[in-house]
Amino acid sequence: MSALLATALVATTALVASTARAESEVEARLRALVPGADRLGLAEGSPPVHPAYRGDDLIGYAFESRRTGAALGFSGRPLNLGIGLDPAGRIAGVTILEHHEPILIIGVPEAALHAYVGQYVGIDLRQAVRLRPLARGGDIAVDAIGGATISALALNDAILGSARAVARARELLPRAAEHRPRLDRDSFAPESWAALAAERSIQSRGFGLGEVDRALAAAGAAQSLAPGAAAEVPAIVISLALATPARIGANLLGDRLYRRLVGSAEAEAQVIFVGARGLVGFKGREWRRSGVFERIQIVQDSTAIALTRDMHHEVERLAADDAPELREMAAFVLPAGAGLDPLRPWRLEVEIAAPDAAGRMVGARFSFPYALPARYVLPSIQAALPADETEGWPLWLRVWEARWGRIAVLAAALLGLTAILFAQDVVAKRKRLWLALRIGAMAFALLWIGWYAGAQLTVVNVLTFVNALLTRFEWDFFLLDPLIFILWSFVAVAMLFWGRGVFCGWLCPYGALQDLVSRAAQRMGIKQIALPFGLTERLWPVKYVAFLALIALSLGAMPLAVLGAEIEPFKTAINLKFLRDWYFVAWALLPVVLGLAIERPFCRFLCPLGAALAIPARLRMFEWLKRHWQCGRECQICAVRCPVQAIRPDGQIAPNECIHCLKCQTLYFDDTTCPPRIQRRKRREMRGGSAPA
Repeated sequence: MSALLATALVATTALVASTARAESEVEARLRALVPGADRLGLAEGSPPVHPAYRGDDLIGYAFESRRTGAALGFSGRPLNLGIGLDPAGRIAGVTILEHHEPILIIGVPEAALHAYVGQYVGIDLRQAVRLRPLARGGDIAVDAIGGATISALALNDAILGSARAVARARELLPRAAEHRPRLDRDSFAPESWAALAAERSIQSRGFGLGEVDRALAAAGAAQSLAPGAAAEVPAIVISLALATPARIGANLLGDRLYRRLVGSAEAEAQVIFVGARGLVGFKGREWRRSGVFERIQIVQDSTAIALTRDMHHEVERLAADDAPELREMAAFVLPAGAGLDPLRPWRLEVEIAAPDAAGRMVGARFSFPYALPARYVLPSIQAALPADETEGWPLWLRVWEARWGRIAVLAAALLGLTAILFAQDVVAKRKRLWLALRIGAMAFALLWIGWYAGAQLTVVNVLTFVNALLTRFEWDFFLLDPLIFILWSFVAVAMLFWGRGVFCGWLCPYGALQDLVSRAAQRMGIKQIALPFGLTERLWPVKYVAFLALIALSLGAMPLAVLGAEIEPFKTAINLKFLRDWYFVAWALLPVVLGLAIERPFCRFLCPLGAALAIPARLRMFEWLKRHWQCGRECQICAVRCPVQAIRPDGQIAPNECIHCLKCQTLYFDDTTCPPRIQRRKRREMRGGSAPA
């Protein structure tokens, strides 16, 4: 027993010592973020911040971004940054303490990361800061990380959101004195819907059907909203909340959406949550066309604030588990110039309309008041964070707007590909047209989708999606990269029609690279190696094993799965354009070199993404590829010429391996190559009809 206790004591001591060393290392890194600091004080305040001293003089502050709230990266995992501020509200230093971004874990040099975060040093938090693709006039523009723009956007939000939260808490940015109370934006404690409602942070009011019908009748309505329903049935119940304070907004909307809204909005913008249940809602449909929510407005004293599409953000679900079932939800980000004073009472006015005897719509307005509880009001100070001019759009929407040109090009290309696939018989009958389209599509996939736009789909996308389904799925996370989202959406629909081949055969940049190299090799007369079909068939399962192994790894250790996903050479060859360590480049070039003699070796035998697409693609609804009954019995031409050996000796096409290149279809319609077509042509010629059928 004494030996056991001694062992436990030693283990505990070692653990404490290890933790202390880790903490001291972090503090040393934080101290280095405030130039000239010789020591840090204990972390204090909310959020916790270390004061930085030179001797006895306070010269700045240092903190970890995770102490201000969980900032999530493109991987969906937490980001933790060390940030230093000077007393004037400028960023003194930034370093990355922890991240799980796939492209950054292995692929982007440490020097590139340091160069990226180094751009924030000296930035005044009063100014709007955006990555260069999103920057506008008057903004401070910073350059993204090459090959990792979306992760750079997540880091940008984490740096600025955390730094501004600390600046507000420490009153670092002086401006004209204000002798008035302030809104407590940053204090946070986990709370349920019931607790927030009990303290009046969420305020609900409803109107019964009878009350609404009487108001509508007074306005001239000819009938009840719900004839035959009881008068006490709720016609509309509105739940309102000022979601700007973290204690309300983060508990209601969830940390990710809340941080997206407040991190991308002006410093003095306000977030309003509106939820509704009952017979009628508050949104209507006209706002999608007109851009204005005509049914509702916010009123404070004599000021009416129209709610517009630009202010609107969808709320798919609430973070509070005990929240009631709501038929409609939305968050509205009101810019500072809208004129809403969050500390004073305001109301939401909702118009409900019904037809009169002549069929014209008449309406009545119903008011839903809101007054902020006193716990969110801080005493007046002499300094506060001034508003910047950052728009209140979510990050993903800002990215989509900035990349509208690329989105348009990709959409046009996908429409063209869809036309080719639906008209595949027309294309296959014209071999020169087919060949031109194939080479053009391969060149577009490699040069534009891959090397220019960086939109290479990868098995890491699949692993991230599976993990999101098992943890917390949020659309805004997947919308961050518009081209990847559009491609995945197209591929998902295309799999129902044509199977995995639409992506593998037409849209994969690395597959296109192998295809083009193979075509060039054949033109140069390099002898092609035809593997025995039995060997080919036994090598097919390798990629499925690789995919299942990555799925298993991702469920327990996502960083290990990301490392395992390096079996895909996509990051090296496409995202980083071969600018990487020699061993990664060698691995990426190996399938290309083999492809000089064996067509698409990686696609056929190793690609875990191909395996991931092949499994659900078995659900495809149509068989598009035509076959003669003689195929595999009297003729093996298609099987021999199939670039990926996806045609079995019996003539059947293996749908999980087919890349839908249409090569077999050009042979099917060729009456100079296909024996059944040759026989038909000869019979026609004997009858004196030489025109093809």
